[in-house]
Amino acid sequence: MISIHKIGFICLVLITMAFSKEKKKSPEILASQLNTYVSFLASDQLQGRLTGSPGDSLAAEYIRNILIECRLIPLFENGFERFRVTDKIIFGPGNKLKVNENPFKSETDFAPFAFSQNSSFFGKVVFAGYGFEINEDSLKWNDYASADVKGKVVLILRSDPEIEKTASPFIKYSRDRDKALEAKDQGAIAVLLVSGKSFDPEDKFESLVKGEQSVGIPVFHITRKLANQILQPNNLPVEELEKKLNESRKPLSFNTEVTLSGQSDVIQTTVPTRNVVMEIPGNDKILKDEYVILGAHFDHLGLGGPGSGSRVPDTVGVHHGADDNASGVAMVLELAKRLSVSRKMLKRSVLVIAFSGEEEGLLGSRWFVDHSKIDLNKVNAMVNLDMVGRLNENSQVQISGVGTSDSLKKVIYASCDTAELKLSLSNEGYGPSDHSSFYGKNIPVLFLTTGAHLDYHTPADTWDKINYRGMVKVSDLSFHLVSLLANMERLVFKEAGPKSGTGRGTRRKGITLGIMPDYGGNVKNGLRADFVTSGKPAALGGMKKGDIITFINGKPVNNIQDYMFRLNQLKRGETISVEVLRDNQKVVLVIQL
Repeated sequence: MISIHKIGFICLVLITMAFSKEKKKSPEILASQLNTYVSFLASDQLQGRLTGSPGDSLAAEYIRNILIECRLIPLFENGFERFRVTDKIIFGPGNKLKVNENPFKSETDFAPFAFSQNSSFFGKVVFAGYGFEINEDSLKWNDYASADVKGKVVLILRSDPEIEKTASPFIKYSRDRDKALEAKDQGAIAVLLVSGKSFDPEDKFESLVKGEQSVGIPVFHITRKLANQILQPNNLPVEELEKKLNESRKPLSFNTEVTLSGQSDVIQTTVPTRNVVMEIPGNDKILKDEYVILGAHFDHLGLGGPGSGSRVPDTVGVHHGADDNASGVAMVLELAKRLSVSRKMLKRSVLVIAFSGEEEGLLGSRWFVDHSKIDLNKVNAMVNLDMVGRLNENSQVQISGVGTSDSLKKVIYASCDTAELKLSLSNEGYGPSDHSSFYGKNIPVLFLTTGAHLDYHTPADTWDKINYRGMVKVSDLSFHLVSLLANMERLVFKEAGPKSGTGRGTRRKGITLGIMPDYGGNVKNGLRADFVTSGKPAALGGMKKGDIITFINGKPVNNIQDYMFRLNQLKRGETISVEVLRDNQKVVLVIQL
């Protein structure tokens, strides 16, 4: 008697043979055509395809027009799924600061941080050293032990007393935002942060960086000149305080008896952007209502600069993004053409999606899954192509998500000519690209990439460095993958991850709840758990996918930055309380770390 697994494998082989015959009829994927697509998308004309920019819009139009030529059907009007993203954060006209009723000048004497809350305040100023509350076995420092800051404005030194060290236990406590949140937890109504001379000799303001979310109170960066006026009654200028703290390695806090009033005004502007979403209808009477999704993101970093994600943030210039991810989009376009010609052999429908906003936190893919026009329960699998243009001399393709269904490994090897390509397989369903959004919705995923390189996120990622012949090989693999997924028996989803350590947030102490948080910030006043890993602290404590974390140990969590900061305060083995919203009902969980 033949086992069910053997029957399934025989079916895969037969389907593969059928598509091998079909390959002779369908157009081959051409290196020259891939070159054409990548060269345009990575050209100076598109200026790095920053999300919401004119180059981003031109790329979307270009992709949509090619898919229309390939006879794909728009899922949305004109093939575009529209949404808005934060464009920039700017200083508003309402920023004010008065010391004992003496006004100071915005952007000259003071400036709000991007994470400042827009509100007014009035109160006495307390100096609180570096703003630390550290209680580790090997490091203890509490600037609030001898200072009552409830209802007060807190003045804090930026950075830490070991600024000269590249490795220091203070580093994970030294972020401006974390210090402001700690002060808020202590009862402060506003925070002033000043740079000591050792930290910033020039005493300059930084530009506002988008992506930071409000800490819930006003937070200003002030000059040393202004700080010294506040500290004048105590006759302790910033330079002396910094030196004293750095040499003594002991907290130093005191009341200044100075009264300060102010108002923060930070404006977030938004711009429109769009995903391109098109369909190749399936031909089976029943399975045509199910889907395989083929996707790649088309946005990149624009001109780079501070806060852009560029690996050379001091260089302003077109970040071409040829491999990341014009290569993936080019491959999707050629695959769409080939799949469209072969559509009579497709049982399930194939949804082709080009995502915007990936570089800013998977914004486009998260928008799609959270506002889906299709039933996500009918998606058999999602195949994501990201950075597939640098196949090396070893011809190695990395494929993640293999563990998200028990059948996927067989599908991969049935699709691949291992004489042409060498595969490096990983089980994890979560990773730093758009497939993660689908994995969070219990959809099996495969993420194909040829790996990172030194040109990644720099202006040097240009069209002429792409291995187009290598792309043809990866395209052939991808074509057979999508074809098999469109015709085989339904996959059964399996948890595989998530993988931690994505590089987002603060440098932490290794504490994790075992969730995949909503990095896109789709929930206000809380942080949604998009995935909960079985066997990890959150799952063992009763947390469920979709729970919205609002408090940890009684302290508020309003966004991803708050969550990372709260984790940074915890210790391994500690028992904590986590308050979540579940179906609009408050639930308190007790979790053992």
